Amino acid sequence: MEKIQELAQILRESDNIVFFGGAGVSTASNIPDFRSSDGLYSKKLNAHFTPEQAVSHSFYVRHTEEFYDFYKKNLIYEDALPNDCHKALAKLEEMGKLKAVVTQNIDGLHQAAGSKVVYELHGSVKRNYCTSCHKFFDEKYVVNAEGVPTCDECGGIIKPDVVLYEEGLDDEVIRGAVNAIANADVLIIGGTSLIVYPAAGFIHYFKGSKLVMINKSKTSADKECDLVINDDIAMVMKKALELM
Repeated sequence: MEKIQELAQILRESDNIVFFGGAGVSTASNIPDFRSSDGLYSKKLNAHFTPEQAVSHSFYVRHTEEFYDFYKKNLIYEDALPNDCHKALAKLEEMGKLKAVVTQNIDGLHQAAGSKVVYELHGSVKRNYCTSCHKFFDEKYVVNAEGVPTCDECGGIIKPDVVLYEEGLDDEVIRGAVNAIANADVLIIGGTSLIVYPAAGFIHYFKGSKLVMINKSKTSADKECDLVINDDIAMVMKKALELM
C-alpha cells in the first residue's frame, strides 16, 4: 500500500504523464497474451506453427487461411471490456494529467475506456482494409466471414491493420510515441516485460524525473526505475487514483 501511495503522490504532482503499456494491461479484461497459446496445427500443411510464426507477414501471405484461423481464435476478443487500468488512464487524461498512452496492445480498449491520445505501436484489430481497393472493414466483418475475409465490393483479400512479425512499425505512430515519451516528466511502464523490440526500446527516450514500473514480475528495467510495483496493474491504478 505504501508504494501505491507513492504512486498516487507522483500522479498528484505531475501534469505531464505518459503511460507505456503491454499485454498485462489487457489480462484483467480476459485477453491472454497470444504468445501463451500453443500455436497452430494445420492438418492441410501437416505442420505445427508457433504463435510468432502464425502471425508473421510471410505466414499471412503463404497460408492466409491458416493465418485467419489462428488470428480469429487468439487475437480477437469481441466481448472484452475496459478494466480499471484503462478507466484510470482515461480519467487521468480527462484531468489533464496524462498526455498520451503508448500501447503494444491491439484490442482498442484504451479508446473504448475514453482515452483520446493513444499511439498503437502494433495497430488494431478494430481496423481492417481490403488489400486491393483499401475499403475499411470493422472486426465484426472479419469475425463473421467464413475462412479468409474478402471485400464485398472488389473481392480482394482483407488484411488486419495489425503489425505482423517481419513488418515495420508505422513511422507516424513511432514519431508520436517517441515525442510523447521524450517530453514527459513521468513515464509509467505497465504490464510489459519489455522483451518485444523495437517497442521496448522506446523507454530509452525518456529524460523526465520519475520512471515507474508496474508489472507482476520483475523486468530488466527495474533497476533504472524510481518506483517498482510488482502487482496487478488494474488494482494498482484504481487504488492510486482513489488516493490522489
